[in-house]
Amino acid sequence: MTQRVKFQDSEAVRTASALFTPNRITLLRFLLAPILVTLLLTPGLYHGPLAALVIAVASLTDWLDGHLARRWSAESNLGRLLDPIADKLILVSALVPLVADYVVPAWMAVLLIGREVAVTGLRGVGARRGFVIRSSPVGKYKTALQMVALILLILDLRWGIVNFHFLGMMTLWAALVLSLASGLIYFRQFWRQVNLG
Repeated sequence: MTQRVKFQDSEAVRTASALFTPNRITLLRFLLAPILVTLLLTPGLYHGPLAALVIAVASLTDWLDGHLARRWSAESNLGRLLDPIADKLILVSALVPLVADYVVPAWMAVLLIGREVAVTGLRGVGARRGFVIRSSPVGKYKTALQMVALILLILDLRWGIVNFHFLGMMTLWAALVLSLASGLIYFRQFWRQVNLG
């Protein structure tokens, strides 16, 4: 009986891993990006809350694909490349409309997006040279802060002394500091790998 239960459990895991592979979950964030842009650029009473929900779902899938990849030992070089690109796409899809609406300063968006482009370039060069630049814990905290900041800025609520715009900007400032710091970490990893090669 115990062996049968274990067999059924393993079958369930294989079925789930086939349907919800980490890379497929990552690709979902690519599909969410145009929805996010449309919601932010189209006037509508519920578009703000829906856009915030899209970012929350994207953040959840970001955690889920990494969790499943580690749990099912399904980590791959493709996943390591797609995952940060999906994060960057969500970030850009939210930042550009917020800059257009004068919610986020353009210079801050340029720094945040510029750092992402630079790191993506490093990853691409690294992949061509045969090595992968792994995500750092600082980079993961940066991404989490960015998503929280974007949700607060999009909702733009005010409850008494609680001002979502102020909290969102403070969180985005913290994300910017971590973004630049993690960018330096990636550059150090890159040069170390180049020197080793």
